[in-house]
Amino acid sequence: MKKLLGILCFALLGHLALSTPAHAMMAEPAPDFDNPRLIVVSLNEKDETRVNAVLNNVMNIHKAYGADHVKLAIVAYGPGIWSVLADSPVRARIESMLLYDIEFIACGNTLDSIHKTREDIINGVGWTQTGLVEIIERRLSGWVDIKP
Repeated sequence: MKKLLGILCFALLGHLALSTPAHAMMAEPAPDFDNPRLIVVSLNEKDETRVNAVLNNVMNIHKAYGADHVKLAIVAYGPGIWSVLADSPVRARIESMLLYDIEFIACGNTLDSIHKTREDIINGVGWTQTGLVEIIERRLSGWVDIKP
């Protein structure tokens, strides 16, 4: 009887372990309103499927931390610049993400190279002369940079 009870307890614990969602351990200090995670994301791909994957990843990060515990910035440069142009096929997604205070920044050097100006980008998207320098400076200021 004790053996059967032990097996049932072990099975129950195994079931609980498998049915409980895993949560990432938060590094100290834990993110909060006064100390949000700072994450800058590189977007330098033109493929719409890849761009949507990057946008999905950013929204997953936003959801995991919560709006008050994370600041997200996406820097579009090189081939990724098309995603922030006014005629972009992902324009609606970007406009929606802007409503969540997710920052988008266009690279001025890339815009210059394709003969576009600030007026050609989605309303609400920021601008910097050099996208990579924006990423570097944010990293040096405590932001984590990722390229999903």
